[in-house]
Amino acid sequence: MFPGQGSQYPRMAASLYGTDAVFTSVIDEVFELFGEVGAVACEVWLAGADIDHVSRAQPLLFAVDYALGRTVLSWGVKPVALIGHSAGEVVAATLAGVFALDEAVSLVRDRVLSAVPIPSGGMLAVAASEADLVPYLEGDVAIAAVNSARQTMLAGSDEPLARVRARLEADEYIVVTVPASTPFHSPAMQPAVDEALASWSASPRAPQMPVYSGYTGKLMTSEDALSPRFWTRQLTDAVYFGPALNELVAMYDVLLVEAGPGQTLTSFARRTKAVRSGASQVLPLLDASDSVESAKARLV
Repeated sequence: MFPGQGSQYPRMAASLYGTDAVFTSVIDEVFELFGEVGAVACEVWLAGADIDHVSRAQPLLFAVDYALGRTVLSWGVKPVALIGHSAGEVVAATLAGVFALDEAVSLVRDRVLSAVPIPSGGMLAVAASEADLVPYLEGDVAIAAVNSARQTMLAGSDEPLARVRARLEADEYIVVTVPASTPFHSPAMQPAVDEALASWSASPRAPQMPVYSGYTGKLMTSEDALSPRFWTRQLTDAVYFGPALNELVAMYDVLLVEAGPGQTLTSFARRTKAVRSGASQVLPLLDASDSVESAKARLV
């Protein structure tokens, strides 16, 4: 499982850099491909400074998720399937052979450049179902992600999002601000979608291992993977991570590994019937110390 925007990412696994050989090598490779964007993101990351802005968060999320994924694969682990949340789906697809690494980096870099001019917005996590929240939507505020039965994210421009939040809190919903300054997965991102589609240059291939997509809630098909529109519309479309994860664990009894900073996806997975019943288990790759050793011991 690979997290994306909307995740909590304390320190972004910076303590692994320079201590784990595979992780460090892959991070360096990715940042070099990002060029100046990667150099700035890396400097901010290692300095422990704020990384919430899209120009830093997106390259770092991709680099860290991809490096952690490659680290797990270097241990000889062979996944039966991959799944990613939002930007994490690009990581999953890259590891599955849909994109060459340089193509994936270009895709993420183009997303960053097209997203920077978008007017300021944000994202909210609400303890409610998608159906509960539909009556509250206004302006460009939209369902951004459905992560579990009662954990849904909203996104939109600052003013309408603030009004929606006030109404939700007045009705006693629990609302938490997600660290993001860009309204991903809302109509506000349409100019970025148009720009990304116009500049599309990748040559994607069919997945070489199963990938479950949050944009369909199902197994990614070859038609999905080969479609430029499938990838570019991800900037505006909602992420149905919960339904996609339920599809995955309905097919396999698995040990789900969150290969990313934090334990956001782990918390979603723990709410699934498969994990609650013990049919499947979940393991965050990083603990509070950002050490991978305990996870490696369970996996190898």
